[in-house]
Amino acid sequence: MKFSAHIERWPAIRPFRITGNVWETFDSVVVEVSRDGKIGRGEALGVYYLDETMDLLMAQIEAIAGRIRAGIDRTELQGLLPAGGARNAIDCALWDLDAKCSGRSVWDLAAVTAKPLETVFTIGLEATPSEMAEKATAATSHSLLKVKLDADLPLERLRAIRAARPDARIVVDANQAWTFAELQRLAPPFAELRVQMIEQPLPRGGDAALEGFRSPVPLCADESCLHLGELEQAAARYQMINIKLDKTGGLTHALELARAARARGLGLMVGCMAGGSLAMAPTFVVGCLCDLVDIDGPLLQKADRLPGIDYAGGRVSVFGPEVWG
Repeated sequence: MKFSAHIERWPAIRPFRITGNVWETFDSVVVEVSRDGKIGRGEALGVYYLDETMDLLMAQIEAIAGRIRAGIDRTELQGLLPAGGARNAIDCALWDLDAKCSGRSVWDLAAVTAKPLETVFTIGLEATPSEMAEKATAATSHSLLKVKLDADLPLERLRAIRAARPDARIVVDANQAWTFAELQRLAPPFAELRVQMIEQPLPRGGDAALEGFRSPVPLCADESCLHLGELEQAAARYQMINIKLDKTGGLTHALELARAARARGLGLMVGCMAGGSLAMAPTFVVGCLCDLVDIDGPLLQKADRLPGIDYAGGRVSVFGPEVWG
């Protein structure tokens, strides 16, 4: 099997801000594997809060390059690299290659029914509540908004957005920015403002207080549930989990996590670390199993890979093998 990996850089439409971080470009590692004239591709951005850099991902990929060329399969890959961006890029490339070589769709291989999805549109942090309200107003074609908040005026920002978009369904992502006391204070007025879910309010490793806490707004684990090994603890603290392929190390483990979480009665969200259509396509597959979908990565970039997934407002169309899988 032939193999190559390279780094790509995709400029953002505007600086994208969340708690403690700003991106002006989205960098990713792209892996290509080929066999019998067929090419499979996978893309990963890595997990920024675990200090996954492009150099680290490339080093991890190159460390097993010989095994890949020898004809690795997805099952063997799970034991060679830890969950993370490097394994994600390779795993998704192997899914794509398996689909193309077998003549079966990725939907068939994954035992997932393909369907159009509705994705959130992300409102990143801005300097003032009014600026965030303006962004929400401009996104009138999107009925589902994901609002990034930190500890600076979170209620004021949300009130401004709700006033600007009384029609919108809203979920909130705090990206680990709050204390438990702040969550206790904010959750009741957020419920009154019809927030449907609060994602990762407390820091990873600092959320034990959520055990036994009855929030008036459902809570979703993101940074606090990276993979199956963390599901049991997350299930005791949250009502939903956000699955991201860069966290799980690819589609293979993401599907296992989704089905295990459902068996525990948890709600499911699928998310992304941004990225274009090549990164979103395998994420879309998991999205078909989820209650909430966050695959608006290409909408944050100045350009997307062609051919790409079709976005029309918040509606995302089922893609074909010319995109991936």
